[in-house]
Amino acid sequence: MNAPPVPRLGPAGAPISSSVRSEFLHPVSTRFIAPSRIYHPRSKCEMSRRSFAFKGIVASGASIIGSSLVTEPAQGVERLPFKPDGYNFWTWRGHKIHYVVQGEGSPVVLIHGFGASAFHWRYNIPELAKSYKVYAIDLLGFGWSEKALIEYDAMVWRDQVVDFLKEIVKEPAVLVGNSLGGFTALFAAAGLPEQVAGIALLNSAGQFGDANKKNNQSEESTLQKIFLKPLKEIFQRIVLGFLFWQAKQPARIRSVLESVYTNASNVDDYLVESITRPAADPNAGEVYYRLMTRFMSNQSKYTLDSLLSELSCPLLLLWGDLDPWVGPAKANRIKEFYPKSSLVNLQAGHCPHDEVPELVNEALMNWLSTLKPEAASLQTL
Repeated sequence: MNAPPVPRLGPAGAPISSSVRSEFLHPVSTRFIAPSRIYHPRSKCEMSRRSFAFKGIVASGASIIGSSLVTEPAQGVERLPFKPDGYNFWTWRGHKIHYVVQGEGSPVVLIHGFGASAFHWRYNIPELAKSYKVYAIDLLGFGWSEKALIEYDAMVWRDQVVDFLKEIVKEPAVLVGNSLGGFTALFAAAGLPEQVAGIALLNSAGQFGDANKKNNQSEESTLQKIFLKPLKEIFQRIVLGFLFWQAKQPARIRSVLESVYTNASNVDDYLVESITRPAADPNAGEVYYRLMTRFMSNQSKYTLDSLLSELSCPLLLLWGDLDPWVGPAKANRIKEFYPKSSLVNLQAGHCPHDEVPELVNEALMNWLSTLKPEAASLQTL
């Protein structure tokens, strides 16, 4: 981005640090490649619980991004009605979790990106629900789910999705995730492999590990513990508090939204309100602080390749090639690392499901139809 930089959205529309954003800059392609074939292995999703790594879940997410605001929905695509009070709620570990459910058939679970909510699947839920039972969940700390004051970690969202599959879905499902939601889908499959019939990643977060990187952490000195660390926290709270207040203003949100979608036609007031409402929740500012200072600085525990190396279920990559943060190079590397996958390249940015929903819906429906025999066999387990 040219100076002055426009802050990216974090939880509830708050900005994301430039150091985090820089990890997602990749060369951009302008091609569209339709999949020549869809590969669907017969084995179920089996992933070991060990050696998970995740380097830079990043705010790859501010998965709500755009270029201009309009009030009309995408032409020819049915849109999920916006409900200010949300749809359905489930109590998980004492916290209120929001989710949407529509349709009948084999279950498909949609998981949003960093800073977004279930409403970001507004153009996908109605279409997929014509053939499947579709769930869209708000991760803890985002959207209409509770802004819990906990120590956020990738394990939290993994456990949330695993328990959602056990307690709400109750049968094998396909997980579909954008950005942070993509990595969460991979991680959740490890926690409950017998319940996952396949995974679809849309511009997924997570990075491959660096085998040459050494751990340079050293033990904190008394000076650091007693004086420097508290001062650093006070400074961070002041700065991040101001940034959160500024970023949740509707005008600022509109400005940020206008900076990333390559096609502005689907960025509207509906999308803006889906960000501003969660930002007004009690504890939203504190959740933002914890994500920025603790979660973002504690990402080296998990790596993307450690998950893919144990994956055996069908994998679909739906990739917006014009994404300035998670470009096509990452999709190509995933496919190279995990050959049993199919790749659909789209002329879109970080959120292809919202920018070109008709193309994403078609690709998903075609791929899901190939999984039906396998999903049925899983249900007999």
